[in-house]
Amino acid sequence: MSKHARVTAFLDTLKPGGQFHPCYEGYFQCFNAGDYYEAHDVLEHLWLDCRDSNHLYFKGLIQIAGAFVHLKKQHTRPHHPTDGRRLFPAARLFSLGLSNVEPFGPHHMGLNILAVCTMCREWKALIEESNFSVNPWRPGAGPRLILTST
Repeated sequence: MSKHARVTAFLDTLKPGGQFHPCYEGYFQCFNAGDYYEAHDVLEHLWLDCRDSNHLYFKGLIQIAGAFVHLKKQHTRPHHPTDGRRLFPAARLFSLGLSNVEPFGPHHMGLNILAVCTMCREWKALIEESNFSVNPWRPGAGPRLILTST
């Protein structure tokens, strides 16, 4: 099944009539379930068509999910030649995501941007303080991003 078909099938499972675009809401549903790769794919579906100022905002959220993709893969296979070296790319994606979402603060599209920025800084610091040797991510203990009504 193609990525587009997978994303479309996932979007069909969401409740219609949400306050935001289904891809945006789907991102948070996937992210909070620890399905970071899927969160990335779902929001990328919207980001690729975005022609307004939210382009960088969506890009930043995708980068943040990407950071957690790296952490999850490194946790699963810490001694793998590729997956074992994912802590540095994760820290870099936290920085990139932070730089893209921070200008939209303090709140944007139902998201507390200040809280997201704090989260990115904390996770990046945990990785860097260990000199890229300790992965702070654990299954079931990842952060949650909560949308609120605007």
